[in-house]
Amino acid sequence: MAAVQVGAGEYLSLSGFITPVDLTDIKAVFESRMGKVFEFENALILKRERNIMESFQVANNVDDATERLARRLGWFSIGLGLAEVLAPQGVGRLIGADEDQKGTLRAFGLREMASGFGILNQRRPQVWLWSRVAGDAMDLTFLLKQMGSANSKRNRLGVATAAVLGVTALDVICSQRVTRSRAKSGAIHVEKSITINRPPEELYNFWHNFESLPRFMNHLISVKETGENRWHWIAKGPARFNVEWDAEIVDEKPNEYIAWRSLEGADVDNAGAVHFEPAPGGRGTVIRAVMDYRPPAGILGARFAKLFGEEPEMQLNVDLHRFKQMMETGEIPTTSGQPAGRSRSTSWKFDDFIRT
Repeated sequence: MAAVQVGAGEYLSLSGFITPVDLTDIKAVFESRMGKVFEFENALILKRERNIMESFQVANNVDDATERLARRLGWFSIGLGLAEVLAPQGVGRLIGADEDQKGTLRAFGLREMASGFGILNQRRPQVWLWSRVAGDAMDLTFLLKQMGSANSKRNRLGVATAAVLGVTALDVICSQRVTRSRAKSGAIHVEKSITINRPPEELYNFWHNFESLPRFMNHLISVKETGENRWHWIAKGPARFNVEWDAEIVDEKPNEYIAWRSLEGADVDNAGAVHFEPAPGGRGTVIRAVMDYRPPAGILGARFAKLFGEEPEMQLNVDLHRFKQMMETGEIPTTSGQPAGRSRSTSWKFDDFIRT
């Protein structure tokens, strides 16, 4: 058997037969197979990230029974509202009210329909559920006033009052449950990416040492290791208050990604993941950062919602650019100490956010 150098379009001798072999085709098949392997691996990584984030987020934290009750109350509102708008006289006779209350009943019907559509819209169902509670109070006031009318039928009014009291109880229970569950959600999702002209392993090693993060994340005051894969974080909050939490690494793969989430009792519940992917053409590393925040409740929570709801993308974008500058040049440019320019802006929030 003769040995022949093989190249694209050259020939290979096999047992006396001359067979054309195109290495371009072999290369294409190899790249196709390897591409599928890489796609499968990336899919597993993304699935793990989604699982971490989904376990953190409770954007739809309303249990099935409460959700069904809310939807039924929504449809009940629409049905009752249509009856009051289209046949106010019939509804008035049914509940025993005076015949001259058609205008009032039509107004009640429009209110019921608005509440029903608002509940079914699901964007802010708790608001519309509480509007039903307020409407129930108006209905009860109306029925009690009708009790004193000489032309009303008190037996029917009594039955109608009892029915409204029962519906009011359901409205209050459903409103409270939905409000509590929605208060637990409100997670804010932020995702940004940037290309840094450094190898993945260098960036991964720097980021994995969480104590170094305050060097480029201006909102962080300190991060201290408290145990194996556990860290205590202190960050700047609104109105110059500090917030603290403990977090743990929940998943990682050296030089590829790190994922973490806060532990129970955190001032600000949060979770995050950072991916380190080689940039095309060997031009450094693409960093993709994904973070979720859930502001706390109460007045302080409202300030957090404003802070994280309006500026999280800008804050993460600034942090990544500062990280890029530090890793590529060894320092972060700053105007601190320079004679030109205003030392402070008109916004203390902006100063705290930008100043190194």
